[in-house]
Amino acid sequence: MNIETAARRLAELGNTTRLQIVRLLVRAGAEGLAIGELQSRLGVPASTLAFHLRGLVSAGLVAQERQGRVVRCRPEYPVIDATLAFVKEHCCTGFDDKQTSATASPTTVRRRTRVA
Repeated sequence: MNIETAARRLAELGNTTRLQIVRLLVRAGAEGLAIGELQSRLGVPASTLAFHLRGLVSAGLVAQERQGRVVRCRPEYPVIDATLAFVKEHCCTGFDDKQTSATASPTTVRRRTRVA
């Protein structure tokens, strides 16, 4: 996974409503929940839920399947697991000062100097 994909997925999870959606779906298991049930459990308007689901689906964190007139949402466990694993990928390995990180940003942080 590249840093841009991870950042996109984590940004989607960084919103309270979207995180609540994913947690509810994970709790529901592989069968997921119908959109109507998600809406009633969260207590959010349909348009708000649709907005948040659109972001989660486009990031690959949630899958939707139409079953007749019902749309069922399911958590994408492999994608969720891979995203969290990316964060912990180099856990506790330390730093090698002679190597630069392949994921480091090429931008330089500039500090303002205070003029007296």
